Amino acid sequence: MPESVSVDVMLHLLIALGAGLLIGAERGWQERDETESRQSAGIRTFALTGLLGGLSALLSQHLGIAVWVTVLVALMLVVSIAYVGDLRRNGDQGITSELALLITFLLGSLALSDNVMLASAGAVVVALLLSLKNVLHTLLKRMSEAELSGALKLLFISVVMLPVLPNESYDSWQVFNPYTTWWMVVLIAALSFIAYIAVRLTGTRYGLMLTAILGSLVSSTAMTLTLSRLSAKNLHSLLAAGLLATSGLMFPRVLLEVAVVNASLLPPIAWSLGTMFLVYMVGAAVFWRRAVHQEPANAETPLRNPFELRPALRFALLLTLILFLVEAGRRYWGDTGVYLVSLMAGIADVDAITLSLSRSAHQELASHVAVLGIVLAVVSNSIFKAVLVGLIGGRELALRTYPVIALALVAGISVLLLSV
Repeated sequence: MPESVSVDVMLHLLIALGAGLLIGAERGWQERDETESRQSAGIRTFALTGLLGGLSALLSQHLGIAVWVTVLVALMLVVSIAYVGDLRRNGDQGITSELALLITFLLGSLALSDNVMLASAGAVVVALLLSLKNVLHTLLKRMSEAELSGALKLLFISVVMLPVLPNESYDSWQVFNPYTTWWMVVLIAALSFIAYIAVRLTGTRYGLMLTAILGSLVSSTAMTLTLSRLSAKNLHSLLAAGLLATSGLMFPRVLLEVAVVNASLLPPIAWSLGTMFLVYMVGAAVFWRRAVHQEPANAETPLRNPFELRPALRFALLLTLILFLVEAGRRYWGDTGVYLVSLMAGIADVDAITLSLSRSAHQELASHVAVLGIVLAVVSNSIFKAVLVGLIGGRELALRTYPVIALALVAGISVLLLSV
């Protein structure tokens, strides 16, 4: 037993040493062009500091925490004296390397305190952060006040507000959940912010299309709301392509969920949803081609504010109302109202009703009822998103997208009826 303990200790000390080597390698690379007299601390200094942190933590386990505190204070004193000396010889160089040295000591201590994974991950994060100096400085120089404020507001509503909200329902129907409702607000606000960043980095044309495709993986409904709000002159074809693409990608996602939960439902539903997907994608391709030929590649972005909370709040309230209507339909019409519930539930969330019906088809629910229920949910969700496009995006977007949506739904339902 003592041998196994000593082996663990040696491994942890090696990790402490490795953390110092990793951070020291990054610091040494950053200062590779400096003369030796101007270098603050090299790879050996950081490696020894990590090892010192590990040995101090090891000694504190036998001699008390005072040993570790004493070593830390002594190291801080040495670093301070070295910094003052560098300041006199070379002028102001910042204190990044000095802080990194102290963090290396703490990471080495963590490695000997049963926090090996935290110490290893911390070393990687510190080295990565230090290596991004030029990128971060360039980003800050290019960032406007509105963009910085938007990023901070998004972090506030997601990192500060969201975790403290209760994750439970308070109404008698167990429908309204403050946490999940605010999560939808965060999701919509985050998608809008991502769209803004994507447009800033890649331009209006490719930025909006990239956002539409990636956003559909999270929520095609929320992405529809985001794109509909961006309706602007000379961008209608581009936005139509994005709206059709983000909605069309919902169909393969539903098929994947069905395949995972109940693969026996896949054959009768695949042709129907596959037809809808094909029509949506053809429509998206047509409008994308039209945007490439008719709309300027460097068109002025319709995004002005990187963070807007009001549209997200309005959508969250609408979603909550729909959830109450869904629950009312289920309670008043019972389990026999599967189709009605599917139509209503599909407005709020296609994934939930798809998984529920696919699972129920393993038990008492007939397969054809589950299949039709899933298709009805998909249709209701598509119609709801079309309503959002018309109400928020306006007449021009509606005229472009509605014919494609109608053709896709009619074709998909017809294929389903022919196959039943």
